[in-house]
Amino acid sequence: MTLKRQLLLASALMLLIPWAGLKFVLELDQALRTQAADQLDSQASRIAAGLVPRLPRTDGREVLYAGTLTQALKLDGYGDDWPGYEDRVSTPAADQPGLSWQLAVDSQHLYALIRVRQPRARFFDPGQPDARHDFLRLYWQDGDGIQERHIRTPAPGPVIGHLPGLAPRPDYRVSGYWQATGSGHQIELRLPRPVGRQGFGFEMVLVESGDSTRVVGPGGPPALPQLLTRIPAAEQQLAEVLFPGQRALVLSKDGWVLAREAIPAVETAPDFDSLNALEILERISLNGLRALVRHFQPEPVELPEVEDRLMPALLQGGRLVRHGNEPPHLTSVVPLPDQSLLVLEQSLAQQLALSGDTLGAVITRSILLILTLTLALLGYASWLSWRITRLQRSVRASIDPDGRVLGAMPTSRAGDELGELSRQFGRMVDNLQGYTSYLESFARRLSHELKTPVAVVRSSLDNLSQPGTSETQRAAYRQRALKATDRLSSILQGMSEAARLEQSFDQAETEAFDLARVAAEAAGAYQVLAPGHQLRYSGPESGVQVQGSPELMVQLLDKLVDNARDFTPEGGLIEIQLQELDTSVELAVFNQGSSLPEHLTSEIFNPFVSLREGANEGHLGQGLLIVRLIAEFHRGRIVAENHAGRGGVIFRIRLPRQ
Repeated sequence: MTLKRQLLLASALMLLIPWAGLKFVLELDQALRTQAADQLDSQASRIAAGLVPRLPRTDGREVLYAGTLTQALKLDGYGDDWPGYEDRVSTPAADQPGLSWQLAVDSQHLYALIRVRQPRARFFDPGQPDARHDFLRLYWQDGDGIQERHIRTPAPGPVIGHLPGLAPRPDYRVSGYWQATGSGHQIELRLPRPVGRQGFGFEMVLVESGDSTRVVGPGGPPALPQLLTRIPAAEQQLAEVLFPGQRALVLSKDGWVLAREAIPAVETAPDFDSLNALEILERISLNGLRALVRHFQPEPVELPEVEDRLMPALLQGGRLVRHGNEPPHLTSVVPLPDQSLLVLEQSLAQQLALSGDTLGAVITRSILLILTLTLALLGYASWLSWRITRLQRSVRASIDPDGRVLGAMPTSRAGDELGELSRQFGRMVDNLQGYTSYLESFARRLSHELKTPVAVVRSSLDNLSQPGTSETQRAAYRQRALKATDRLSSILQGMSEAARLEQSFDQAETEAFDLARVAAEAAGAYQVLAPGHQLRYSGPESGVQVQGSPELMVQLLDKLVDNARDFTPEGGLIEIQLQELDTSVELAVFNQGSSLPEHLTSEIFNPFVSLREGANEGHLGQGLLIVRLIAEFHRGRIVAENHAGRGGVIFRIRLPRQ
């Protein structure tokens, strides 16, 4: 059995238990959440039916909301002791620029904090009572009637309410403070809490330039705005029907909180001193289970902390919600009369604890089985680790830190992947040794090729500088130097040609083309260019499809035919051959002439290897290197061998069929 199958079999035994447990937990969590959502909807419907008689009836009038105070306010006109002073002051309407307010109530009083942005305040002048001045009109519901009071002051400071009329009488139930600010003034007031349908409104009369007046505010009679506050009777009823971990909100159609009640979940913190090791392990498993279930649950809708307002549109994102940093809650929304809403939320902590306790015993018992399997897997892994360590020592002993090959690796006889990996490492070390030898020989060849032209240039320059040298000698020295520099240029050009060819492979586009047509047309062109040789093509005229670049294949044939012309005697035969095999195509170039030395049949495709003599002496030997690179680009390979029957040399390129 292969090593891969051995590891898969061992891993499957380990993964089976947590996979099955995870599937069971997630399915149980989904079922519990579905059941809890149905129960929450039923409970919310029952609560909504009992809340309807206690909710205020609203009409089309404007609504003013007053929050419920939890501590007394100091009437000083500043408002820094108001809850949420900077965040919850009402934003002024478009038709009431420069005015904002905040309202609050306790059991007996209504508090108002009114900001007025007025560049120049005009206060009341007792000496000229009929002169225009800034003042505030208050209206509130008192039984079946509407009470009206005016607030005016000759200067910033304490104020009281006055009944309207020619002879205003003070009403000390309405008191507060008129405070000047950098952008206008701010009024903080306390007045009796409205009764009945809780109508309340106010209007600020501001004197502008030219003694004209401007009235801003939510309005007064006859359409007195309705004052909404939290309803204690509704909150008391909610407290009687909620369970631990639940929270209920009653929202008006504009999102104002009319009732809010919550019963905290029962926290059962375990006493770890009284738990044994198995129980502690079970608790740890339960905590991990809860975190895992939360990870796979749907992402809850993020909601702000519940203060005095929660926009109903935010509740339409899903059944799971989260307020700020609180844990997720399951929610149910039930519509009430006058477009108000009942929002019932259930903490998921109880549900997760239920699923955790249900699976706690199973998980704890499964740990023993997992530990047993783990020990078996550790033993098996230790055996694998010993084999891998032995392979590592063999590799380290074969190659030193500088990359030099010190010796061959021992051959492994194992039949699994580690044995095959050891054999692959052995072949890699052998290939690395061959490549290192190639690089060393390449450096020697390059040094040898460059040494002669450099020496010629130096000696020619030295001779030119010698006194008494004739002009004929100088011309000869210059000619020698020019030939040597041409030789250097040819060396560099040949090297760069091979480098450019390798780089061009990255941008070369391959296509399916007919190799027979390319070879036949190229052979016809070569016959015109080489009239001193017999050059012909042998193979099919068309229908041999391969994948690659026809331009590069023509360049390969150019190099092979050019090489063949240098070694073929006058009138000799050069033949381009093409034949189809079972799964490949063989392209060959044969030329009559001298044979290859047996020890060079593989080295001639390396750079700076050339067998030319006489007029061609000094050839760089880059042509066959380019041929090898093009063949490898087409996923083929090239070999050179002596033709035993006809005499001469044949180059064979084996290419895969399309």
